[in-house]
Amino acid sequence: MILAFTVYGVAEAKGSMRARTFRTVTGKTVATVTDSNRSVATWQRLVQAGANAALGALPPADRAVLTGPVRLTVGFYMPRPQKYAKRGVPVAMLTAPDWDKLARAVCDALTAVVYRDDKQIVEAVIGKFYAAVDDVPHVDIRVETTAGVVPTRIAPAPEPLPLFEAMR
Repeated sequence: MILAFTVYGVAEAKGSMRARTFRTVTGKTVATVTDSNRSVATWQRLVQAGANAALGALPPADRAVLTGPVRLTVGFYMPRPQKYAKRGVPVAMLTAPDWDKLARAVCDALTAVVYRDDKQIVEAVIGKFYAAVDDVPHVDIRVETTAGVVPTRIAPAPEPLPLFEAMR
């Protein structure tokens, strides 16, 4: 099964979890765990809605929650700063948020919607980029089943590398 969809909006990063304890009026100590980014829950609901819509477009036989190994491909297209608004100027996104925190929010959002648990993700390709000049911020997500086996190994480069031979 291949599930591909786009979620429009600015992606939110999954922040660090914070544990807080407090005492109730009866004297009992209670612990709560909250995310440091309050906007991530809304973003995750948007991702879940996009996944549900994409699942609804599949044939009924393919609408089950995945239980095997999964390959996840995600492209984050973030708002382009005004200083990079010039057309035709490619620029890498080297600023916050980190790609792993963005991906963690998407992975957690898809849990129990597309796959049973995010531990099933055995392969991932993640990229963060600035959106094109005329494009709105969005995230392209592709989830597909995979064999989950070790890929073919590529032999290491010969020692010493010919490029560095000339420097001696």
